[in-house]
Amino acid sequence: MVVTQSRLVALVPFIFVLLWSTGFIGAKYALPYIEPFNLLFIRMLANLAVFALLIRIFRARSLSPAQAMHQMVVGLLVHAGYLGGVFAAIKLDMPAGIAALLVGLQPLLTALIAWRAFSERLRSLQWFGMLLGIVGVVAVLHGNGKLGLFEFNGYAFSAAMVALFAISIGTLYQKRFGAGSDLLTGSFYQYLSTAVVMGLVSYGFETGDVDWQVPLILSLAWLVFGLSVAAILLLLYMIREGESSRVAAYFYLVPPATAIEAWLLFDETFSLQALLGVAITVAGVYMVLRPRRH
Repeated sequence: MVVTQSRLVALVPFIFVLLWSTGFIGAKYALPYIEPFNLLFIRMLANLAVFALLIRIFRARSLSPAQAMHQMVVGLLVHAGYLGGVFAAIKLDMPAGIAALLVGLQPLLTALIAWRAFSERLRSLQWFGMLLGIVGVVAVLHGNGKLGLFEFNGYAFSAAMVALFAISIGTLYQKRFGAGSDLLTGSFYQYLSTAVVMGLVSYGFETGDVDWQVPLILSLAWLVFGLSVAAILLLLYMIREGESSRVAAYFYLVPPATAIEAWLLFDETFSLQALLGVAITVAGVYMVLRPRRH
């Protein structure tokens, strides 16, 4: 039984990567029928309903006012800042591949912030692995033709930078201030603050029109249960149990995983260069996660 449990725990990061990478696929199915911030707003409302039920079923612990406030800050960073920034950048005509590349710098930025602010020490091999991960992500996206020339848009670039810094700082903030918070109750407060922000942004900048077709309903269901429930709980568990830089390194695997999924589902190209990029990315992540030899 112990061996089985340890193997399941070891699989958690890879299950997380698989689930997290499908968020881009779910959005691609949903966005033809709904505006992006309205999609996020409706998703957050559904998340609140689901987590209120889970809290009741599992009798999750309540949080102190300070803990609740910290979790709401995490929500503003990890959900509102990250998702809102990515959606805004794409809405402002930034190619999805460019947005993925910029946000893909998150492991390196997280490691730099943790190194400077929290004295998390990385070995030379781990720093090299971080840089190798960037090379691999670039190779994957370039090999799939997703890094073509585009007209630079300062607003879109700023939105992508908001997403990058939000997910990086949010990961570190949760590690530092989220200790002891129940995962279910904490997630509820995260989605509460995100719902408020997405509702205000959608009301202020979008029409609110929704075409309730089957692909939108199915996509929304997956984004709620597959991403907001399963993937986020796994991410919070990983942050609680591991070093921030090691957890962040797994995000390098998301663009290659998404590229493979798009190849399978949408018949997008997947070149030899992209395959080589996947191998380089995996090698970089391995270097970051490789245990220190004593």
